Amino acid sequence: LHPAEAGHGDLGMITRGDAVLALSNSGETPELVLLLPHLKRLAVPLMVMTGRSDSTLARAASVTLDVGVPEEACPLNLAPTASTIATLAMGDALAVAVLEARGFTRQDFARSHPGGALGRKLLLHVEDLMRTGAAVPRIGPDAPLSNGLMEMSRKGLGMTVVVDPEERILGVFTDGDLRRALDRQIDVHATVMRAVMTAHARTIGPRELAAEAVHLMEVHRITALPVSDANGRLVGALNVHDLLRAGVV
Repeated sequence: LHPAEAGHGDLGMITRGDAVLALSNSGETPELVLLLPHLKRLAVPLMVMTGRSDSTLARAASVTLDVGVPEEACPLNLAPTASTIATLAMGDALAVAVLEARGFTRQDFARSHPGGALGRKLLLHVEDLMRTGAAVPRIGPDAPLSNGLMEMSRKGLGMTVVVDPEERILGVFTDGDLRRALDRQIDVHATVMRAVMTAHARTIGPRELAAEAVHLMEVHRITALPVSDANGRLVGALNVHDLLRAGVV
């Protein structure tokens, strides 16, 4: 609330049950001093952040936060410089103290920051980005490696998920597994998937934050993740390109 505008109608924004935090380096800002009788009539608590604890505003306040500095950084000691930094630091400290007192969580933060990178990291879940249905590469453990390569190539995810008949995840076959298989000069038609897959693969749940998928990929140096439900069944998949397109990375 701008103090000058408060004196011309916007004071109606302040009602009983509110609290007012006023910022004034001198503690004598006329526009703020003018509001003191009205704030007293409304019986709202007044907190003042000021550089002078003996000022008019400080004396009228229920709580005074002293942000006085010995001198300004301005060579003329006139322009607010050091005092603005002190006020900013006190404001940040106050905000963090209130955050902790209220038990403010990442989810609370996300609700008020839906846009931009912060919002995407805190609001987007894996299920919002994952590929599902026929777009997810999958194959049985006894299928030949040649079929697995075709499935991986068709779906373009950089891996194929090895599943049992109930869609439970048994492992994954990735580009890295393919390189290792070729180094061993195996027969892609005679070798079955269970012989070359990576068992106990890293997975992620659909309700996990997309940012957690990024973290897992970075920590384990992988580029794709199967998505599993609570019973270990395959419900989707995503790779780093999906996360890049969504702006999570």
